[in-house]
Amino acid sequence: MTINRFYGTGRRKTSIAKVWVYPGKGNITINNKPHNNYFFNPANSLAVEEPLQLVQKIEEVDVNIKVTGGGTTGQCGAVRHGIARALVEYDHSLRPILKKEKMLERDSRMKERKKYGQKGARANYQFSKR
Repeated sequence: MTINRFYGTGRRKTSIAKVWVYPGKGNITINNKPHNNYFFNPANSLAVEEPLQLVQKIEEVDVNIKVTGGGTTGQCGAVRHGIARALVEYDHSLRPILKKEKMLERDSRMKERKKYGQKGARANYQFSKR
């Protein structure tokens, strides 16, 4: 018996999520933990479920996720992006719905690097004329 698994990669800041979607009962596991136990902030748990609720597939599919790098909010964004991409692989007719809600776009905002001769990315050392 072969199980059809559909893959999607999600990225946000320095986090990368590898997402597999397959037919099931609605279980979402992140790094071998239920998503409610992995993200303690309820807003992050809701954001993970958002693409599934939008296309009404939350009870139809199981989602298995491996996420690395970054903090909890970055990981949450990466997981959300990966689930949306995997759902498009699962069913191509879902693409317009997810695209309209901008879930297929990668959020490209990153931390700006520190520049030499300065305190930080934009902050300079205090200037004194004398």
